[in-house]
Amino acid sequence: MLLPNHSTLVALTTTIPWIVTPIVASIRMAQSRFLGDESADPPAGAPRVTVIVPARNESRNIGACLRSILASSYPQLEVVLVNDHSTDDTASIARALATEDARLTVVDNPELPPDWFGKQWACQTGANVASGEILIFVDADTQASTDLVTRSVNGMLRTAADFYSVLGRQEMLTFWERLLQMQVFTVLMTRFGGTEIVNRARKASAKIANGQYLMVRRATYDEFDGHALVRGYVAEDLMLAQRYFELGKKTVLVMGMEQLSTRMYTSLSELIGGWRKNLYAGGRHSMPFGGRAAALTPLLLPLPFLMQLAPPMLLLIAVALQLPTLGLWAAITTGFTLVTWLAYYRIARVPVLYALLFPVGAAVTLYIALSAVSRGSRVEWKGRAYESIHPASA
Repeated sequence: MLLPNHSTLVALTTTIPWIVTPIVASIRMAQSRFLGDESADPPAGAPRVTVIVPARNESRNIGACLRSILASSYPQLEVVLVNDHSTDDTASIARALATEDARLTVVDNPELPPDWFGKQWACQTGANVASGEILIFVDADTQASTDLVTRSVNGMLRTAADFYSVLGRQEMLTFWERLLQMQVFTVLMTRFGGTEIVNRARKASAKIANGQYLMVRRATYDEFDGHALVRGYVAEDLMLAQRYFELGKKTVLVMGMEQLSTRMYTSLSELIGGWRKNLYAGGRHSMPFGGRAAALTPLLLPLPFLMQLAPPMLLLIAVALQLPTLGLWAAITTGFTLVTWLAYYRIARVPVLYALLFPVGAAVTLYIALSAVSRGSRVEWKGRAYESIHPASA
């Protein structure tokens, strides 16, 4: 029997990270809790719930979002739309709906204080007029099933959670959405694992939430000064989960792909601007080993996209320069990475042929990550500029 020579053995051995990483990530993702397992019947003595929707220039989304919430089967429901100085038709669309349904109230956000991010200030404004025992903060680009609120309230009560968040389905319709969103979401999956991995975590840096749908008990919210707790952070969802955990509150994350859907961005420019805002500012608060590793963020953040891009690029070089050992390594890693992406796209219900373009997606997302690192704490979004809080100063 012929044994592989030394160079071949090295090539085979060094493919292990590319093979093991997605396998481990898939096993971790399988450890998830699903909102569909909760009852769709309202609980006895259903607590009053206020759904708060902060909205700034969301005219293309706000009508569908509010209608889906108002169609809820939950009996004790109040909805507050906070118009955050919109210059489009967001407010007029919402006010027209409010004339049709008395459960909906539209309020205008006061001027933004200098040390607050816009979304947090709008959420706080909504909370100030809310009457619910449970507050639900919902992004304006989401759509809810009729049983979302009921199932999530049941889940929150059953688990005795103080803070409860639902991960929904991400709608990806255009070419760039399907390439870039998948890159970012698979990195998040690899970092955090399934919801039960997150729920069992004993370090704040391993906690995460989905800002598209956050629930918090009113008593907990008021006890820690509402959104003032995270007023200076870009990734307020992640920081709420981490801060509440540090303060001894129970945080729960669940999957709700059939109950909640979101279309975050619709164009390449929106994708670049949105993830440039979130990747660095949020990533440095979720590095392994906590805040001590935040200084490594500029090095670690681009790494997943480099790992996706390196095999096909090196395969081309190996073929061109006739480097058989490098070619063997690159062929194996490229082939396995392609198979992995085929599986990812199939699970995401996106045409699997997009998997063939994973190097393009990795290259563009690498550019976004490097751009985010170069900007550091400086953030621009929806016509506003901010300076995000650094972990060392938190």
